[in-house]
Amino acid sequence: EPRSAWCCLAWTLVVVTMNSLVFLMNLILMFVIFTIVLLPTIVVVYFGFQCHSRVLHSAARYCKSMLDDNSSSALIILGFVIMSPLIVVAMAIYCSLARRLRLFMCFQPYRRAVYKGVKWRWYEEGGLCRCAKGWNTQVKAWV
Repeated sequence: EPRSAWCCLAWTLVVVTMNSLVFLMNLILMFVIFTIVLLPTIVVVYFGFQCHSRVLHSAARYCKSMLDDNSSSALIILGFVIMSPLIVVAMAIYCSLARRLRLFMCFQPYRRAVYKGVKWRWYEEGGLCRCAKGWNTQVKAWV
């Protein structure tokens, strides 16, 4: 049966808050994974830009002794070349982890706020980690 207007508004705020927290959790997880996987690219490009004479031209000892403009340019180019495959790897890791943890199943439908008696979706499917039910082996995902 439908809820009253105030009750519907209160439950809508609960559902929106829960979905926002799940979205924020997914965003933080994605940020951590991308930061870890793209760390080699970040380091290589940083040192390339730091030691190039037309960009920052740092007075650090390693810039004067080991890196000249040609090697700094090579580092910058290498960093941007290895970025594309590492982005694909990071996205594959995130998608695999999100699928394994079933993070997208945590989003709740808004009919939970509108109608009484509608159960939480993740509860009906055996909990957040699906421990109560067996794994569905028919589901296939291609990355």
